[in-house]
Amino acid sequence: MFYERMTEWQQRLPESTWTSFSGVDVELVLARETLRPQDLAVLLSPAALAYLEPMAKKAQALTIRHFGRTIGLFTPLYLANFCTNSCLYCSFHAGNEIVRCKLTVEQVIQEGEAISSTGLQHLLLLTGESRSQSGPSYMEECVHALRPMFASLGLEVYPLSTEEYRRLYEAGIDSVTLFQETYDEITYALVHPAGPKRDYHYRLDAPERACAAGISSVNIGALLGLSDWRQDAFNSALHADYLQKTYPGVEVAISVPRLRPYAGSFQSSAAPVTDAILVQIILAYRLFLPRAGITLSTRESPQMRENLLPLGITRLSAGSLTSVGGYSETDNVGSAQFEIADERSVPEVVSMIRAKGYLPAFCDWVNMREKDAVGL
Repeated sequence: MFYERMTEWQQRLPESTWTSFSGVDVELVLARETLRPQDLAVLLSPAALAYLEPMAKKAQALTIRHFGRTIGLFTPLYLANFCTNSCLYCSFHAGNEIVRCKLTVEQVIQEGEAISSTGLQHLLLLTGESRSQSGPSYMEECVHALRPMFASLGLEVYPLSTEEYRRLYEAGIDSVTLFQETYDEITYALVHPAGPKRDYHYRLDAPERACAAGISSVNIGALLGLSDWRQDAFNSALHADYLQKTYPGVEVAISVPRLRPYAGSFQSSAAPVTDAILVQIILAYRLFLPRAGITLSTRESPQMRENLLPLGITRLSAGSLTSVGGYSETDNVGSAQFEIADERSVPEVVSMIRAKGYLPAFCDWVNMREKDAVGL
């Protein structure tokens, strides 16, 4: 399992290691074609900040080689915001006084129709972490209702068992997104004081359970800013590398979400992830994981998303809402999970992508089961 590999590298890369690397180390890494975990550490070190430009040039070339200039588009659909967890950094915290609601299947269809009318064909379904309100049976109903409208349906919910992932895969789910939030066990326990999410290991192993269940695409990552960003970025990339090598038939992607304003008062004690640091993380991901997708959400500002696009990004969210029931303006609207920074519409994001010399893709892949059906 991944935990053993991560623990081994934590022992080999104590905190003091980061400052031991020099510019010569960075130059040696940039000259290599295939990178090792120790090379990833070099690219995340303070010494690498002076080499962002050559890192960017190599990252851009690698991205074009493996992905062309295509940028996949998707949007999230929040089905419910009931939650049994007490995550200190999230608006859905069980103790927060927010407007809670859950869409009926009819309302889910209305939301799907509103999103589909924009041309988007990739939809990410989200819920709060409450099995009683948003159980696998409810998700399955929603998937069956939405599947005819979209080429791809993804899931970002609480960790499921292998059998539950397989059940939802058979219903029509193609991808699973699940963030560990932080890979540091001590910080993880502090920011998850109560609720099922407190089980660090069950969450850590969930992406592997999804792969074992037949899910064809898995997206992972850490919520940057919760804990030491270098350790979280290193372990996120190490996790993606582990999944790629263990499940070569699965498309593995990695996200780079930073903390955003939400309904709560939690303040992280970790060093903030500045714009320059975010650039460094994305470049290090691309150089270490040349075949992995990199997803950028509307947590980032329009200008920041435009600037980051050529550095290795392969997927962007567009026209996003983090509230329940917002797309079709239904009466059943629940509070948002966090404030988004890029409020542009789908046509505006499409125009931006084209202006940067890239091709926006509403549907850029064929479902693996459809490939089997036609003999591809």
